[in-house]
Amino acid sequence: MSAGTAGGGRLRVEWSPGSDRLTGICHCGARRTAEDPAEIWAWLLSHPGHDAG
Repeated sequence: MSAGTAGGGRLRVEWSPGSDRLTGICHCGARRTAEDPAEIWAWLLSHPGHDAG
C-alpha cells in the first residue's frame, strides 16, 4: 500500500509474508517496523517529526 504526500514523495507500507509485521518506508528513506497498521501510518504521517528508526 502506498500514498502520495503533498510534497510529492511516496509513503509505503510493506507486509512481511508469514508474519504480522509491517514496515513503513518514508519518502525520506526512514523505516519503521511494527505490527499495528495505525502505528505505522501515524509514524509515516508525522514527517519530518519522526526518527529514523
